[in-house]
Amino acid sequence: MPSCPAPTEIPLRLFDARTEREPGPAVVFFHGGGFVVGNIDTHASMCAEIARRLDLPVISVDYRLGPEHPWPAAPDDAEAAARWIADNGAAVGRVITGLVFCGDSAGANLTLVTALALRDRPASVPVITLISLYPSTDRTRHYASADAFSEGFGLDTSDMSFFMDSFKPQAGHWRASPLVADQTSMPAALIVTAALDPLRDQGRAYAAKLIDAGVSTTYREFAGTIHGFLGFRRAIPSGQNDLIRVLEIARVMIHESMP
Repeated sequence: MPSCPAPTEIPLRLFDARTEREPGPAVVFFHGGGFVVGNIDTHASMCAEIARRLDLPVISVDYRLGPEHPWPAAPDDAEAAARWIADNGAAVGRVITGLVFCGDSAGANLTLVTALALRDRPASVPVITLISLYPSTDRTRHYASADAFSEGFGLDTSDMSFFMDSFKPQAGHWRASPLVADQTSMPAALIVTAALDPLRDQGRAYAAKLIDAGVSTTYREFAGTIHGFLGFRRAIPSGQNDLIRVLEIARVMIHESMP
């Protein structure tokens, strides 16, 4: 499919089990990888599964990465791509009536940041649902789960330090730490965490702030598993069923949120 042309060329890829569709929502997917690694290819199987289980077109965004492109390149690209997709469904043969933002880890952060941007300056179609999978939400304070699962649980402290040294986010800015923003009038949100994840408490805190702001929120924490578990479905046998459960919840939420 065509690339998004601004602010720089952003490759996109369409995943859809159908060749033709009635007008309806599309999923905009932002991959994980600490804003430094990952791409459309690394998350292709997840996008294909999301497209199949939700029976919706999924458009994956290949945003720029650090260290060559530090913050705010990634949120710039995510927002630009979302706005372009809202305006250009015809480019992929779809009539898009709403956007569903979905992402894992770093992409889960972009899901929230981009939703905040489009809440404050709406796109040509509404954002109706957020699916944020084990997100990073707050770089302004330290959380207990970061100590409890600092080594040996798939996302070590050294890994996170490397990612942040490469990406160089401005910690207190809402486009790096979406938790610091007012959450009023955000779209319906599904927040997923892993019980053994150093980012777990950030996800919990974000879900709580959404609820306090009156946002329709579903929070689901998966016991006995680690950061990134939905992308490790070959290595973690429970991961496939976990993803199915997440998407079953998301499908109901999307249906309830459709205009």
